[in-house]
Amino acid sequence: MKNYLEYKGYTGSVEYSSEDDCLYGKVQGIRNLISYEGDSVDELKKSFEYMIDSYLEDCKTENITPEKPYKGSLNIRIGSDTHRILAILAQEKNITINSFIKQILDKYIKADKPDKSIPKNA
Repeated sequence: MKNYLEYKGYTGSVEYSSEDDCLYGKVQGIRNLISYEGDSVDELKKSFEYMIDSYLEDCKTENITPEKPYKGSLNIRIGSDTHRILAILAQEKNITINSFIKQILDKYIKADKPDKSIPKNA
C-alpha cells in the first residue's frame, strides 16, 4: 500500500484533516511549498497533478529551472566512531566513503524493496 502520490518525478504526501473532512498534502523533497487538497482520493490525485503541472508551467514562463526533488545530496550525522569505521572499510575497498555508503544503501533498498530499481548513475 502506497501512502504517497507520484507524478513527473515528484512525490507528494497524503494526509487527512478531521477538522475539514478532506484529504490534503504537499510535495516532498523541494524547498517550494506546493500543497493540494481534495474531498476524495481521485480529487486529491487530480489536484496534486494540477499543482505539479502549474508549478512546471510557472517555472517555464518565468524562465526558472524547476527544483529537482531529492538532488542526491544528503548530509547525515553518524558519529565519529561510525565515520572512522566507514572510512577504513571504504579505504580497504579503494573507493570513496560516499561510494561505499551508496553501495550499502543500494544493497539495503534492493533487499527491502526488490521491485525498486536503482539507477547505476544515481
